[in-house]
Amino acid sequence: MQKLCVDRSAAARRLLPWAAFILLPLAAGATAFPATPPPPAATSATAAAPALNAADRVLLDMGRAFERNDTQRLAALLPQVAGHPLEPLAGYWELSARLQSASHEEIRTFLRRWSGTFYENRLRTDWLIELGRNRNWGTFNEELPLWRPNSERELRCLILAAPGPRTAAERAAQLAPLWLGQTRADEGCALAAQQLLASRALAPEVAWQRARLAAEGNQRAIATQAVRLVAPDRAADVAGILENPARFLAAPASAAHTRELATLALIRLAMNDPAAAAEQLGSVRWRTQLGPEEQSWVRGVIGRRLTQRLDADALEHFGRAQVEHLHDEHLIWKTRAALRGGNWGMVREAIMAMSPAQREQPAWSYWLARALIERARSAPAAQAVQMRQQAQDLYQRIAGVGSFYEQLALEALGQSITTPPAPAPLTLAEVAAARSNPGLQRALHAIAIGLRTEGVREWNYQTITHPPGGLSDRELLAAADFACSRQVWDRCISTSLRTRQEVDQRQRFPMPFREQVVQRSREIGLDPAYVFGLIHQESRFVMDARSHVGASGLMQVMPATARWTARQIGLRDFQPEQINDRDTNIVIGTAYLKLALENFDGVRVLAAAAYNAGAGRPRLWRNGPVLEAAIWIENIPFAETRDYVQRVLANSTNYAALISGQPQRLSDHLPPIGPRAANAGNAASAPSATTTAARP
Repeated sequence: MQKLCVDRSAAARRLLPWAAFILLPLAAGATAFPATPPPPAATSATAAAPALNAADRVLLDMGRAFERNDTQRLAALLPQVAGHPLEPLAGYWELSARLQSASHEEIRTFLRRWSGTFYENRLRTDWLIELGRNRNWGTFNEELPLWRPNSERELRCLILAAPGPRTAAERAAQLAPLWLGQTRADEGCALAAQQLLASRALAPEVAWQRARLAAEGNQRAIATQAVRLVAPDRAADVAGILENPARFLAAPASAAHTRELATLALIRLAMNDPAAAAEQLGSVRWRTQLGPEEQSWVRGVIGRRLTQRLDADALEHFGRAQVEHLHDEHLIWKTRAALRGGNWGMVREAIMAMSPAQREQPAWSYWLARALIERARSAPAAQAVQMRQQAQDLYQRIAGVGSFYEQLALEALGQSITTPPAPAPLTLAEVAAARSNPGLQRALHAIAIGLRTEGVREWNYQTITHPPGGLSDRELLAAADFACSRQVWDRCISTSLRTRQEVDQRQRFPMPFREQVVQRSREIGLDPAYVFGLIHQESRFVMDARSHVGASGLMQVMPATARWTARQIGLRDFQPEQINDRDTNIVIGTAYLKLALENFDGVRVLAAAAYNAGAGRPRLWRNGPVLEAAIWIENIPFAETRDYVQRVLANSTNYAALISGQPQRLSDHLPPIGPRAANAGNAASAPSATTTAARP
């Protein structure tokens, strides 16, 4: 590690333990798995990368060729990986790159050779999509029974488009949620929708609903595709409407100004300028042309956007919308606005109007229970007893130690968060079965040589998809143990989190580098459980983790943030590449977290939000009424930051229970949140440590 010079200014002296940590080499800490200890630590603070053999290097070269769609290079390199553990991946790359021209016999030969593997199913998925797009339904239906179902939405749509025994009504009922949930304008779902629209099994309103949702997300290709299916002569207008909705709405009336196209324009305008959309919606022209359903949808979008801006006027617009015409997304934001405004009646109304699947999510079950309890305060005695019992039933259904709302429900029942009893130790046979699984071995090999995405895909296939219904709890624990033993912590955690009855908290919440994290945290006055909870969410202890915006390492620190933090704690001659060193990453990340806590008066909720989104945003978001912390968190405008804060806090509570061995309360770290005192310091200059959260 390059030596760093320490500026012993007052700020540096205050935070000197961080500087000392950078200068002191530390041995690798023990893991949380004494039964399966990690291999000896590397001598440097950054563990050495595994040595690559010649075939590994060829495989990496093939990966680069696959990204370039260089079929000649792939064909030339393929023979050189014969016998390599990842030979099926190499074969998949080579054949997938020329799938459109490959013969059926070539494809079937590959599928037979690698039968039972992830790559058989992956190629079969690609092939079935290609067959469906080409309307080759004969071969499609021959191969489909051999496919192991996965989450590929386009293929699921093509299955509904293929000739089969299901009625058109059955297929339409299955297609609607698949199509509306798509995030791209693929051919498969559009084909199935076209067929079902032509047979009138699928209502045109579903296509318009897809266009509306796309307009909210400014997804022009999706909106255009949907409109083309129901109004082909107007599809060419969609891009212009979404680009400049105000111009479309202001133009003289013409045949182009249909109710649905006007609704799309108002939706897009509402996302850009909710006040302007409200003014337009109140005009005689659109108030008379649009019906209650269209007006309610637009009101829902205006309310959503105003809620995201923490504007109290959102409640007015939600109140003027007919709740039965609002989409789940609007109802979610209506619930948030009502929580912020203290309108528990509206909270209950919005949640009860959600689809059953949405309403059963832990967040909305929790808030519905709270709304019932609030309503019971003023209800007649008999009804109050019934409402309180309904709330207790909701709490009981979701209570647990896992997620944010599960923990809050547990506390609402008068219980604390404790570490569940460990399951029975794995037997030698269970351990051996996991470690001899070829798919798990291939996945870990891919991760070890730098093909993390490929390795994660195969690992997930082996643990979730390959056996019908997924692995049993004991098999999942053994697979997680295998990943833990290789220090592939993200697979260890994600696999253990899938168990249903047998819960191993030491797998779900491991503590790699425990000595370093605990020692440094305590030296500078941080709770180690809070630091571990943050690392668990940031990187799941993957040291070479990289975000899409350039954040690095265990604590996912951006280069600019690393430089800023180094200056704050008096580290001179700091170079951004040093953030990839494990110990330096811990130093910079914990330093930033400590500074965030100091700037936000020790409130973990605000510090976590600042770590993710920058200090200026939570400082702005806290302006307004004083709110209980859970309501404030639920109203964070950025989905990424909202989820992040909830997970960090829930993780930290579980780590605290593990470290201390004592019962914990999440609510102990949820003080009311409101505007900052006028004489408090300014934290707005601090950047975010991790990512710049996307706008909602």
